[in-house]
Amino acid sequence: MKTKLILASALATMLLGGAAVAEDGAVTGAAGGAITGAIVGGPVGAAVGGVAGAIAGAVIDPPPERVVAYVRQQPVQRSVVLEQPIVVGKPLPQEVVLMPVAEDPRYSYTIVNEERVIVDPQTRTVVQVIQ
Repeated sequence: MKTKLILASALATMLLGGAAVAEDGAVTGAAGGAITGAIVGGPVGAAVGGVAGAIAGAVIDPPPERVVAYVRQQPVQRSVVLEQPIVVGKPLPQEVVLMPVAEDPRYSYTIVNEERVIVDPQTRTVVQVIQ
């Protein structure tokens, strides 16, 4: 009975908050994980599934193709050399200068270690490394 109540609550939350949830992958992942966890493992499964779903939902989505095309077309500027590897999901140091993407202000780009890198300008997080 408790499993059905948890499942119904999670489903109602997901349906009623659909518009707000659509933009946030972590919230969507948490809700989906909680529902799946409740079905498989009851209340404890709902808690574990919610955490796992939130982590999976927080994965960075790649930028739109128009952003990638814009960054590829930009003239090569001076490349910054960093000792650390460039990893999607990790922030770049503050000393790395970011250039805005005119096609989409949600993204910036730079060239690091001879590779073009698309970055979230607010968090400086690497979104994609263009090969």
